[in-house]
Amino acid sequence: MGVKIVDTALRDGSQSLIATRLTTDEILQVAPLLDKAGYHALEVWGGATFDACLRFLDEDPWERLRAIRKACPNTKLQMLFRGQNILGYHHYPDDIVDKFVEKSLENGIDVIRVFDALNDVRNLKSAVDAVKRWKEKFPRAECQIALSYTTSPVHTVDYYVDLARKVEVMGADSLCIKDMAGVLLPETAYELITRLKKETSLPIELHSHCTGGICQMTYLRAIEAGVDIIDCALSPFSGGTSQPSTESFNYALKGTKYDPMLDSDLLDQAANKLEKFKQKYLKNGTLKVKALGVNPNILKYQVPGGMLSNLMSQLDKQGAMDKYEEVLKEVPRVRKDLGYPPLVTPLSQMVGTQAVMNVITGERYKMSPKEIKDYLLGKYGQAPAAIDEEVREKILGKDHPEIITCRPADLLAPEFEELKKKYKKIAKCDEDVLSIALFENVAIDFLKRKYGLVAEEFNVSL
Repeated sequence: MGVKIVDTALRDGSQSLIATRLTTDEILQVAPLLDKAGYHALEVWGGATFDACLRFLDEDPWERLRAIRKACPNTKLQMLFRGQNILGYHHYPDDIVDKFVEKSLENGIDVIRVFDALNDVRNLKSAVDAVKRWKEKFPRAECQIALSYTTSPVHTVDYYVDLARKVEVMGADSLCIKDMAGVLLPETAYELITRLKKETSLPIELHSHCTGGICQMTYLRAIEAGVDIIDCALSPFSGGTSQPSTESFNYALKGTKYDPMLDSDLLDQAANKLEKFKQKYLKNGTLKVKALGVNPNILKYQVPGGMLSNLMSQLDKQGAMDKYEEVLKEVPRVRKDLGYPPLVTPLSQMVGTQAVMNVITGERYKMSPKEIKDYLLGKYGQAPAAIDEEVREKILGKDHPEIITCRPADLLAPEFEELKKKYKKIAKCDEDVLSIALFENVAIDFLKRKYGLVAEEFNVSL
């Protein structure tokens, strides 16, 4: 059996290159072809897709999932799940996590990839337990736990091997190395995967990005080390800030013991359709040419491609693009001060914004966003390394509230039934309630349009 491939073009590929703007109609023109091509799975949901459907595309993300499931009867469907953050940007109560897992499986998901931005296993537990609990009703359900890969003095190969042992005990069905910044070097990948294959019994998947120009080399060394699955994207939505090309790896490995044995003709047909959509997004400016290039600076500063774009956007709006290099140098300093958090959503946005503020104001930590303050109070979980206490005191003040040391979600009361009751005139099903739970105002506006509600029909009494 050769290396297996998960195609990300319909989720992370489009999220990385065109800000998750593929419509359901466009996806459904490609999905049936991919379904017959021989993939291990298709990543089609989760991440930013949920938010983008409601906020920008005027689509119901649950209807999208059901439609893709109907179009893909032969291949496993995969989603990205941000642990206790689900698909949002802060922690949600356990009952919301459990219900979201249930409804994701019920509506067509097979593989739920769960990660935590801090690799705090406490923030994974609720989602992992939920998948295990719902397996009895949905036997096909798989829980994949992803390790957020980054580099720092504490993020060593030993660190990740130890973390992998812990998540195996938690009940993971498979393990993913989630290299969201594309900074995993080829020889490190070989060493890490060799160790993981020896010290765990889990299938191992590698997810990375091409931004730094090394991803294809890293994948080949990972394959030689025994990685079971690699994440690739169909060529029109591959490369740059996305994953390597599916077709390229299919050709490169053909006839070897690693042969993925995908149907090249079906891949070409699907790619031709996607290429038409790509050209549309190039013409309307959604796809930026810069996103398709290589930026070795991410290897120097350990900054993901998407975060680079956010930094440029923030500086451009403030007329401070001349500060770009200075901000890039400030990012690793902020990371060190904050205990080396991995630069993945939402921490990447938080660290980037703090770095911009430090440079623009001319005084480090003179101003800090609310999210950084919450992080320093322990509301996101345990930092990988010690936080600089002088920085914490400068941002929070000497008389700051007590730092949270328990699992943050332990402090959150159940709210699903309360939301269901509160929005009974708007939410027609449990999926609607979950949409409101994650993105309240955006979801309410969407549901009003979807159901054609007028003001007196959806007045909410608290």
